[in-house]
Amino acid sequence: MPIIRSAIKKMRRDEKRRLHNKGIRSMVKTLVNKAEESLSEANVSAAISALDKAAKRKLIHPNAADRGKSSLMKKLSSKKSKKDQEETEVKAKAPKAKKSSSRKSKKVTS
Repeated sequence: MPIIRSAIKKMRRDEKRRLHNKGIRSMVKTLVNKAEESLSEANVSAAISALDKAAKRKLIHPNAADRGKSSLMKKLSSKKSKKDQEETEVKAKAPKAKKSSSRKSKKVTS
């Protein structure tokens, strides 16, 4: 426990900052987990924004934020590619309609 008055004030200030930062880090983790579960564009963009802000405020390391964003984008793109692949498979399985010829064949008499 510090004896000097300024050190005591610094401890109080540091404790308030620690609690504030802890809440923000928790919120970022929650947003990232929600984004990973749902993989919707809105949730992913919110999580990426939160990661950027946390890295800007030095709450998490910038490289950790970049890894998190990369992981989210990779998962989102793989989900999109799977969805696109399923859509193309559904289109390929659909029976194609036969084209009827509108021209009537003329009989050639000789």
